Amino acid sequence: MIAATLFLFAQVAVSVTTFTNPIKNPNGSDPFMVYDGGYYYLLTTTWTNVQITRATTVTGLKTATPKVVWTDSTSTRCCNVWAPEIHKIGSTWYLYYTAGQSADLGLQRSHVLQGGSTPWDSYSYKAQLKATNAPDAWSIDGTVLTVSGTNYFVFSSFNGALQSLYIAPMTNAYTLGARSLLSDPTNSWETVGSPVNEGPQALYKNGAIYLTYSASYCWTPSYSLGLLKYNGGTVTSASSWTKTGPVFTSANGNYGPGHNGFFTSADGTTTYLVYHATSNSAGACDGSRYTLIQPLYFHTDGVSPIWGVPRALSDNIPAPA
Repeated sequence: MIAATLFLFAQVAVSVTTFTNPIKNPNGSDPFMVYDGGYYYLLTTTWTNVQITRATTVTGLKTATPKVVWTDSTSTRCCNVWAPEIHKIGSTWYLYYTAGQSADLGLQRSHVLQGGSTPWDSYSYKAQLKATNAPDAWSIDGTVLTVSGTNYFVFSSFNGALQSLYIAPMTNAYTLGARSLLSDPTNSWETVGSPVNEGPQALYKNGAIYLTYSASYCWTPSYSLGLLKYNGGTVTSASSWTKTGPVFTSANGNYGPGHNGFFTSADGTTTYLVYHATSNSAGACDGSRYTLIQPLYFHTDGVSPIWGVPRALSDNIPAPA
């Protein structure tokens, strides 16, 4: 009986598919992933254009050929293309990204492309995302947050000398209302090198709603993830959110882990964390950063994340089922 049990356990263990990180290197910065229609889609910062890679498995993303879905010669949004994300709003996929002019990062703005019924369809330029009360403000790293059926655009912008998080209701996929301040970088772990909150990303779990974000200057190993938890009430009010952190920091030779995303396995059972890091112990904010993926588990309450630490590149990571 014992021998039979051990044999069965060995068979189950062997059947578990694993992979090793990184998934993309170089140019694995600011990763975003989604599973849709039998494919895993990956987007990262390439600096010059917007590319999407897709594969039926996570491992397949390592060797799949990226598809360039957008380049732009318009001077105000030609260059420094950062942090692309795709979101399905209604029946249409939209691609949100940051871009500006070649010589001045102070001119970075948030933009959106309109796609089709799948993430692999062609895209066309739709609009610059402009808050009604700050229509030409510096704006980067925008994402879409959905609460009770209403969409909000969450992004990084300046509040004086602080690079902070702002939120604005979305009238539609490409039109914003007034922006409100959501989070200032005031804690010691948010101000290493420079006071920074950027790269927000929504996480939903059994009714709980969170926003992760990246804190401190990206050219330091202290770049890390902070967490905002929605407690109910007015979504655009900072008082409706509780901040904790840092929740995810450098470990196992992976420095400055940040600008993450979340996606769900094909069978819908497991949440995965996708993020970038660098092997440079001083930190890095360039194309040397690589994309990593690992499961995100939860406490027995079913809603509180167990963040863990960045896994070593030698680790065998359980693949999405």
